[in-house]
Amino acid sequence: MKLVIVTDAWEPQVNGVVRTLGKTREHLQQMGYEVIMITPLNFKTIPCPTYPSIRLALLPYRKLANMLDNLQANAVHIATEGPLGMAARRWCLRHQIQFTTSFHTQFPEYLRLRLPIPLSWSYAWLRRFHRPAARTLVPTISQQQRLQQHGFRDVYVWGRGVDTQIFTPDHAKEYDLPRPIFINMGRVAVEKNIEAFLDLKLPGSKVVIGDGPDLEMLQKRYPGVLFTGARFAEDLAAYLAGGDVFVFPSQTDTFGLVILEAMASGLPVAAYPVTGPKDILVPGKTGVLDWDLQKAALNALNLKKTDCIAYARENSWQKCSEVFAGFMHDNHATSQVKATQILGEKS
Repeated sequence: MKLVIVTDAWEPQVNGVVRTLGKTREHLQQMGYEVIMITPLNFKTIPCPTYPSIRLALLPYRKLANMLDNLQANAVHIATEGPLGMAARRWCLRHQIQFTTSFHTQFPEYLRLRLPIPLSWSYAWLRRFHRPAARTLVPTISQQQRLQQHGFRDVYVWGRGVDTQIFTPDHAKEYDLPRPIFINMGRVAVEKNIEAFLDLKLPGSKVVIGDGPDLEMLQKRYPGVLFTGARFAEDLAAYLAGGDVFVFPSQTDTFGLVILEAMASGLPVAAYPVTGPKDILVPGKTGVLDWDLQKAALNALNLKKTDCIAYARENSWQKCSEVFAGFMHDNHATSQVKATQILGEKS
């Protein structure tokens, strides 16, 4: 079976969407699927306004349409709502091809943090984008419910996993810092609400792992915090495993892949009781949910690393990829039925 995944988020970006799609492709290929990625790497690009490290495809429709015409895929999945996603949607509708989409990012909330655009306008546009899809895939039940409340239809859950070969408590970095060490990892940007973590009055030390548009500004504002910059693979895992508690201050993530990675590394998690953390964490066992993030971080120190590791190992990328493949098969079967109906009407 040949699958095409169209995404505006791809390497060299480092984020949960890219990791999710990369791991899904890897496991699908191991399962015998032919997976073709259509990404900004195939096109001329321009920097995203306010976020220049993200490259957006420039006028991609003609080239993308030629690619999809030639590929003759069994299923098309549109992962993002950017220029490539919009072009792929247009092609599918024009050719009466069934497709699926996924909702990875709380885009209306992110946009509202940067521009004075009402949430209702953004959600209206996103409803229109996803409405023709056979299914819109989201990572958690609470995100499914959230979109349904905003009027989205045909919303299904496709979970996430963690690579426990990389994210492990073994080979933890030995920080030359006062204990306990509270760690945050991810994109250093306003939408991650990272300052809520940096402003906490906590004993010991704080470490931020990652890169992003706000890194330089926050380094100057919080000189007592260790900002490691971007880390990758085993090096990243070692930096993460060297901490004591993972603090996740975001209130706009649809999942929070770093939460699973932190637990696999032996770190209990402190977070707000919002979409993502409340779907992943087992309160009082693998993490603490509280609107008082300082209280949550301190209480998380009392949780067992072994409970966090055991829970994370139950969430594999293999299982997640099998769920995704099932949705693609359903989409392919529905497309075949629809094509037969169209041919019958024309005959």
